[in-house]
Amino acid sequence: MNKWSLHRKLVGGALLLVAATAQAQEWNSYWYVEAQGGLQLTSTNAPMDKLMTPTAAFSVGRYFTPVVGARLHVGAAQPKSGFADLDKYYKWKSLTPDLDLMVNLSNLFGKNQSRMLNLILLGGVGLNYAWDNDELAALGVDPQRVPLKWNDHRLSHNLRAGLRLETNQSKPLGLSLEVNANSLSDRFNSKTNDADDWQFQAMLGLSWRFGYKGKKHTPVTREVWDTIYEDVPEEIVEYVKIPKDGTAQMLLHKEVFYNIRVSDNAAPNVVQKEIADFFNQYEKVTVKIVGYADKGTGNAKLNEMYARKRAETFKKDLVEKYNIPAEAIETDSKGDTVQPFEENDKNRCVIIDATGLHRTHEFETVEKKRTVIKQVEHRVKRIITE
Repeated sequence: MNKWSLHRKLVGGALLLVAATAQAQEWNSYWYVEAQGGLQLTSTNAPMDKLMTPTAAFSVGRYFTPVVGARLHVGAAQPKSGFADLDKYYKWKSLTPDLDLMVNLSNLFGKNQSRMLNLILLGGVGLNYAWDNDELAALGVDPQRVPLKWNDHRLSHNLRAGLRLETNQSKPLGLSLEVNANSLSDRFNSKTNDADDWQFQAMLGLSWRFGYKGKKHTPVTREVWDTIYEDVPEEIVEYVKIPKDGTAQMLLHKEVFYNIRVSDNAAPNVVQKEIADFFNQYEKVTVKIVGYADKGTGNAKLNEMYARKRAETFKKDLVEKYNIPAEAIETDSKGDTVQPFEENDKNRCVIIDATGLHRTHEFETVEKKRTVIKQVEHRVKRIITE
């Protein structure tokens, strides 16, 4: 077992010890009261902006478990309906008491009860009492268009489904955003569509929770702290490899031989391909081409001409056939003043020397120290406070 593995086991054991001593109190059921306000819309064949009116609600509820709760919810609104073709609209008053069941989806599918927000699914049943529908009568609309017209009051069923987004249940004061849909009898808006009428609501809420105590933990004793730190080193030394780029110089030396009075025979082709490959493989490549002529043939003037032509022709082929930049190639001519070979005929030649840089990828081993005590202390405190 290496040193680092031993240290990790010591730290893990210390954390488990603290977790065992931190005894969490079980979740408590609690009551709450909430006031809500927002907008409601009663669906009908008219523009939405003409039908929106204020709504308000008050509720008393209880969460029996982290997942399941119930509430008695009483909402008040002034619904609105109308006739788009006549541009006439009317309002009435309504009161809706409902008994709703609530399911905390965040706690149902997640384990972290200390999250900031919870998503609540709700559904319920109740009654709707509506009254004061006099504005409809005052419009003077053809009675055939409102066959379900009522004036004084009426009672209807109410079926509800919705979603709530509310702040963490562990805090006494809570905020919520709720959207719900309510299904009522076809007589609710005095117009018939052979199906239930629908009322949609969006409300913000402010609640106060009674009796929720959250979690508490037994304080960690001095002995427990001493046990945690007893075998934990202050520092752990690690050795890490850090990439380190370097360069190496690469060399290429080639010789090409020619016949008498020739500067462009077929011999250079293979060598030129090697030089082109070298140029593509490495960085910052430079090429020097030097032409020569043999002293045993011709005279100094002719030999200078042939030697220079051999070097320049070789460069031209590299540029035109292999797309090597001309500025990377240098040419020179020695004529017959320099004889690089003892054998006379070999001195009819060009000699090529190329240099380039090759990138190398190495690793440097570096000592790295990690402070362990502070890391353990931070993790222990998180366990204690959660």
